Amino acid sequence: MKLHFRSFGQGDPLIVLHGVFGSSDNWQTVGKELSARFKVYLVDQRNHGSSPHSDEFDYNVMTDDILELMLNENIEQAHLIGHSMGGKVAMTFAARYPDKVNKLIVVDIAPKYYEPHHARIFRGFRSIKLDQIKTRNEADVQMSHRIPETTVRQFILKNLSRDKEGFIWKLNLDVIEQNAEQIGEALSEEDWFNGHVLFLAGTRSDYIQDEDLQVIRQHFPNAEVKKITGAGHWIHAEQPKSLVRLVFDFLT
Repeated sequence: MKLHFRSFGQGDPLIVLHGVFGSSDNWQTVGKELSARFKVYLVDQRNHGSSPHSDEFDYNVMTDDILELMLNENIEQAHLIGHSMGGKVAMTFAARYPDKVNKLIVVDIAPKYYEPHHARIFRGFRSIKLDQIKTRNEADVQMSHRIPETTVRQFILKNLSRDKEGFIWKLNLDVIEQNAEQIGEALSEEDWFNGHVLFLAGTRSDYIQDEDLQVIRQHFPNAEVKKITGAGHWIHAEQPKSLVRLVFDFLT
């Protein structure tokens, strides 16, 4: 699948992969900072953002999508950054195409299995009656009955778009919900990458636990884990300066 992406900067290629319900737009601030030293590719993964929709949605096809992007852009080797679901894609890609990856950064996700835990977010999406709203504010009010946190609603509403007939969701909500179990899949036992890997964990997030270091090292023997103080799961939004500093330190 030919993915939509935005790129800027000069230097070695750096591909950034967002998490579930996200898009390349979520990483623009960080991406522009990183473009001071790298050519940054902010990617919309399949069924997200402006990329095409498909009934196929698992880590095998998402990994193939990144390979196709690199082939189309004549990228021989790149650094990869992946957040959450994007981190699983980046880990899988590095394991299966190690010669294509220089260094790997995984943001707040481990290579282990996670039980489905996005039911509340799906309820937030479903709480909006697209055929009844005329403004984004009306959508926000409808969702507030299900999602009281303003920051979470703002994140969800970034997926709201408008066509000739009214408001629509840019992402493929039905397919993502149908494949929620697969989003939490662990890496296959045979998937491992011997290159340099940095895992970044938020101190206010429970996605990476101290005991996860063992499974991390099973798949990535040269991995290191660093924690970012004051960050939850969305490190790039909550502590962008700390994230950028650690990325520069690791890659350069």
